[in-house]
Amino acid sequence: MLDLGLSPEQEQLQAAVAGLLDRSCTTEVVRAAEPLGSDPALWARVRELGVVDMALPEAVGGAGASLLDAALVAECAGAALAPVPLVESIVATRLLARLDTPAAADALDAVVAGAATITVALRAPDGTGTARWVPWGAVADRVVVPDGKRIVLASSPPPGIAIANLGALPVADRAVVASDDVLAEGDAAIEATSLALAEWKALTAALLCGAGRRAMEIGIEYTKERHQFGVPIGSFQSVAHRLADVSTAVDGAELLAREAAWSADDAPDQFPTLASMAYAFAAETAEQAADAALHFHGGYGFMLEYDIQLYFRRIKAWSLLGGDRHAELGRLADLLWGPKED
Repeated sequence: MLDLGLSPEQEQLQAAVAGLLDRSCTTEVVRAAEPLGSDPALWARVRELGVVDMALPEAVGGAGASLLDAALVAECAGAALAPVPLVESIVATRLLARLDTPAAADALDAVVAGAATITVALRAPDGTGTARWVPWGAVADRVVVPDGKRIVLASSPPPGIAIANLGALPVADRAVVASDDVLAEGDAAIEATSLALAEWKALTAALLCGAGRRAMEIGIEYTKERHQFGVPIGSFQSVAHRLADVSTAVDGAELLAREAAWSADDAPDQFPTLASMAYAFAAETAEQAADAALHFHGGYGFMLEYDIQLYFRRIKAWSLLGGDRHAELGRLADLLWGPKED
């Protein structure tokens, strides 16, 4: 049975991660990481907390933490706009652990030892053998690439340059070549790929919820400070009602994202559907939150000196990494009612 309350251990986990990011990931740090959008020094400090290893099974040296625990960490990373490959590293390492092949074990050992940075491609390679728009593909040493009925570990050197994008994310195209290791094939590869993509959606939904909530906080703070006609603009009904509506939606998106992450371990049959729901709703809600907060800043919201533009850009980019959310709703419909018949 789903318990929406956090355990004392989960509250301590969030407090530890949030504390680190409050100290080490100010918006100045986020700005300094652009345009590539990666901060290796911050990633090293985040890794020291064990947030990637904790999400691995105990059989491979992890702490056996749940996907919900990982989602709580992702919320903190989203709130701070942390320029680190947290979600993708967790998804990729959990996938390697599930494959249980020698090649996957070797790759996992390298990542756990800190000798390599890993990410996961969200799409199969195209006709040229190129995986397009790989999150953290600009800097990751290795990329786990789903390719039909097989999973490949792409090990070509990262370009170190991101494809130009509004959110300053380290996305890049990565080539898959004949010499790359095949990690798994057949039905096992298909099943593992499906589960990994669902985990990415659930954790990215949590990431978006964290960013959306912080965007709302920035908007609320500003409406208390900005005055017109001698009163704070937050006292105007049109402003207050809009903020209340979006804040309620953010609460709902957060609960749905947590339920999706919870279901990965406790209701696995529901997990793919809930993960799709959470990703689509969190993307829409976080965008609405950032849009409202930026709108209430007026023209200042678009100025680089103001933090809200960071959230607006990053949320928009994160929400598009997995594809347009309207297409996600189509995939959700297929999960609920089956593919549409011609």
